Amino acid sequence: MKRKAEEEELGRLWGDGEDWERGDLIGEGCFGSVFLAFSKKNKPIVSDRPPLPPVMAVKSAELSHSESIQHETEVLSYVKGSAFVIDCLGEEITTSEDGDQMVYNLLLEFAAGGTLDGLIRRFKGRGLPESDVISYTRSILRGLIHIHECDYVHCDLKPENILLVPVANTGRFVAKVADLGLAKRTKEDVGGWRGTPRYTDPDALMDNVQNQSSDIWSVGAIVLEMLTGSPPWDVKPGSDLEDFLDMVSQEITPKIPPGISSAANDFLKCCLAINSWERLTAEQLLFHPFIAEPQASEACHSSLGYTVVPKIQPPVAMAMNG
Repeated sequence: MKRKAEEEELGRLWGDGEDWERGDLIGEGCFGSVFLAFSKKNKPIVSDRPPLPPVMAVKSAELSHSESIQHETEVLSYVKGSAFVIDCLGEEITTSEDGDQMVYNLLLEFAAGGTLDGLIRRFKGRGLPESDVISYTRSILRGLIHIHECDYVHCDLKPENILLVPVANTGRFVAKVADLGLAKRTKEDVGGWRGTPRYTDPDALMDNVQNQSSDIWSVGAIVLEMLTGSPPWDVKPGSDLEDFLDMVSQEITPKIPPGISSAANDFLKCCLAINSWERLTAEQLLFHPFIAEPQASEACHSSLGYTVVPKIQPPVAMAMNG
């Protein structure tokens, strides 16, 4: 009850937008908080912004601590236009009821299916059906191709940053790449690596070299986790970053367990190659036998990379960076 009251108080203090009302807190991370948001009914359109959908997500942080979210807004404006990247609906600054606090808000497409991480957890270590892994991977690759074509590296691809958005009137979800707050230009030098160690390639971790091939490594790590139900790398409880880096320097690549198909095994090797130049590009991977488009007779999945909803839907959630 105390936690709920604190969440409600935070939402009240951070205020509503001109055309939208803040709802429940649905996610928290290093760079801000994510709330449900609802467009105001019968609100006349007085701005140039297109009408907002009935339900959205709003990522918020105090204006003085919103650098990462503002950067994400900028990146999303450059990569806008892909059906496989979460859609940015606008930005707005709100103020608290007493006017003492200014809050930066990024309005986003709402992912009613939650995160890919939430879905994987629901299978309790058993891994997703390979047909679903194929469908989700195809969607992720399509989003990544677009991001790379826009000259960006995501830098933090992981299951928590892949959102599941329902496809109207189909009972299916499509995976969309989200959380681009750590993204950088392909040749931009940011003075070190960015992202989450488990899903970051050795070149970045050991040599601070992070480029589009680094995202491919992350795709491999995500696919491995979807197939096995377990995160990449066998990290011992209580390990710190130094311990993890030492393990990476010795093992180089996560172990690919037996029992997965030969096509999936080869796909993982194309993503998790030790030498970055040996990894396939996102566009090349889309034509790999493991991911190749289904024949017309295959009714389970559409060619766009949609997948049938599991028996138990993932919880409503939004991924956060970090």
